[in-house]
Amino acid sequence: MASFQAFAYDTRYAEQYYRLYHQHFYQHPENINENIWYLERALASDFVNPQNALARIQSDLEWERYRYLFSMHMNLELVKQYRLLGSKFDKRTAFFYNAPWKTQNLKSLEIARSYYQAALFYWENAVLWSDKAWELQFIDLHQIHHWADENYRIEYYELDYESIIAMDLERLNSVQDDFQRMDENTY
Repeated sequence: MASFQAFAYDTRYAEQYYRLYHQHFYQHPENINENIWYLERALASDFVNPQNALARIQSDLEWERYRYLFSMHMNLELVKQYRLLGSKFDKRTAFFYNAPWKTQNLKSLEIARSYYQAALFYWENAVLWSDKAWELQFIDLHQIHHWADENYRIEYYELDYESIIAMDLERLNSVQDDFQRMDENTY
């Protein structure tokens, strides 16, 4: 029997982590956490050489716009993933028959709140990167035009996760108040 040595794939660049990020058919928390891990590693990692970028790069300005759009897109994807994770812990409605589990439901709502606040943090970062990318809007990177579309939508307030997350938190506060008003006579 012949022996061979297998080598692990060395993941060290932002684009490599981004390629590992993917949408799952079933959005279980462990899958969402996996995606968050990949996206956060992508943000913390260096970019590949421009020759290996996800778009064709031929100038310093194209490289600059590419990095801004990439960072904006990673932050946007993190917003989506944290909102999705928060929704797994968000009760949405405080039904009277949930009164026996009031304490557990309140803890669940606090977990949801922390994920929504994390999403808000990444939204603020996405807006900062979008502003930088918008200054170079005249540069077209055809392979990542959907990131440029996101950039446009952010700059023209067609995409505003701040207001969406504010609605999430407002509803969560209302549900939390409903749970806190529950007592032994509720059920």
